[in-house]
Amino acid sequence: MKQFFRLFKILYTIWRFGLLRIVRDSLRPGLVKVILTGISWTTPTGYTRGESLRLALEALGPIFVKFGQVLSTRRDLLPLDVADELAKLQDQVPPFSQSKSIELIELSLGKKLSEVFLSFDEKPVASASVAQVHFAVLKGTEKYPEWQGKEVAIKVLRPGILPIIESDLALLRVLASLVEKLWRDGKRLKPRENVDEFDTYLHDELDLTREASNASQLRRNFEGSKKLIIPEMYWDLCGINVMVMERMHGIPISRLDDLRAAGIDFKKLASDGVEIFFTQVFHDGFFHADMHPGNIFVSVAPETFGRYIALDFGIVGALSETDKNYLAHNFLAFFNRNYRRVAELHIESGWVPADTRVEELEGAVRAVCEPYFNRPLKEISLGIVLMRLFQASRRFNVEIQPQLTLLQKTLLNVEGLGRQLDPDMDLWKTAKPVLERWVDQQIGIRGFIDRIKSEAPLWAKLVPTIPRLLAQWLEANQKQGNTSDHELMLKLVLEQQKTKKLIWGSILFMGGLLGGTLFTLSWLS
Repeated sequence: MKQFFRLFKILYTIWRFGLLRIVRDSLRPGLVKVILTGISWTTPTGYTRGESLRLALEALGPIFVKFGQVLSTRRDLLPLDVADELAKLQDQVPPFSQSKSIELIELSLGKKLSEVFLSFDEKPVASASVAQVHFAVLKGTEKYPEWQGKEVAIKVLRPGILPIIESDLALLRVLASLVEKLWRDGKRLKPRENVDEFDTYLHDELDLTREASNASQLRRNFEGSKKLIIPEMYWDLCGINVMVMERMHGIPISRLDDLRAAGIDFKKLASDGVEIFFTQVFHDGFFHADMHPGNIFVSVAPETFGRYIALDFGIVGALSETDKNYLAHNFLAFFNRNYRRVAELHIESGWVPADTRVEELEGAVRAVCEPYFNRPLKEISLGIVLMRLFQASRRFNVEIQPQLTLLQKTLLNVEGLGRQLDPDMDLWKTAKPVLERWVDQQIGIRGFIDRIKSEAPLWAKLVPTIPRLLAQWLEANQKQGNTSDHELMLKLVLEQQKTKKLIWGSILFMGGLLGGTLFTLSWLS
């Protein structure tokens, strides 16, 4: 019965905000379209299709709001007006009871709050669809005396959130199947795949140990950084439902007047933000994928003045070496106006069928990219270019990878933030050194030397075993054939001589190469 009433509410909401007309106009001809045509005459008017969808999702509750937020990142699939409207979704959810929050924290810690904290703010400072946050001050322990007086933030999952999520996800899957079957663009929009992707994100956010591990990885990647601060996780106090981390003090990046009054250099802040993002993507292959203004602060403390503070690590993106190679070379080829290379990279990546004609794909890429070169570089949006490349590639059956849609969404966030801070920022000028440094590390002299270093332990272990392996091979050869002992000994001697020459030749070659490289570097410096 609960599912039935929930479904009835969804259908009523669809009618209430005029979505029936949008659905009707998008259906294939048939009985369902005729019925909806009759019903849609009674629905309210006055909303655009993007507004209708946004308002309906807001009315259906936090899980649907969050789904709309995730859906807004799929600009490769959605019409731009709908994607822009969904990007406005705000997840303002009333907090759950303070007593329940305390109960959940004590249950996770296995102790009373008074045993762990010197003070605890019962009123939450933030509340979202799946969790809320409280501030507290830690007590020192025998194991960790340095904890005494440390300010922390405690994130607590909403009680009973999992059954609600599972119920709503089941309904979303039903609606996605209907959209795919009835809507003529349904298959292209991949509604079921989007729900599955949302399912993954949402369940990741329901495990706070996973979020804490994401934060720890980012903190380790930026250890010693003068540009970005990641809060420390207190692992002994973290669990699946509760996460305790260092409290961060700063000004939300959306409060530009407060930042200006504090003396923050906006041009430097914009440049640092772009460099941080591209470093995460191309150096680490692990990036914060939820960098909207609500999750970004700026430190005004004297010792960390002007540094970014990142929060909320429930959604992160990870790129393989293949992904990083594809993206870096795509960006470089794009700014060198080498459209054929962009097309070749699409095919080499395996995301375009191997029988795709390079010339056709090159023409599509040129149609997307060429208009941008009539503008100054500072006016070029890499996020928009990437989005349009995805859209242009759709007719070539490109399979858009989830990690790249996360990247595109994050890049759009970073660009918007950067241009808000510094309208004259040249994004390419800021990002190019990071890309070129990464390419040099991969295919230049530095990359070659680094790979030699990484392979050296394997060779050091393998080379001494070569005589034994040769002896075993010869012994097996003797058992299989009628080779005489004299012939076996002769083969062994010859193989050892070849091996010795190979080893000495390799040593001399590498010594000469490294010596020449060091001489060249010292001469250049």
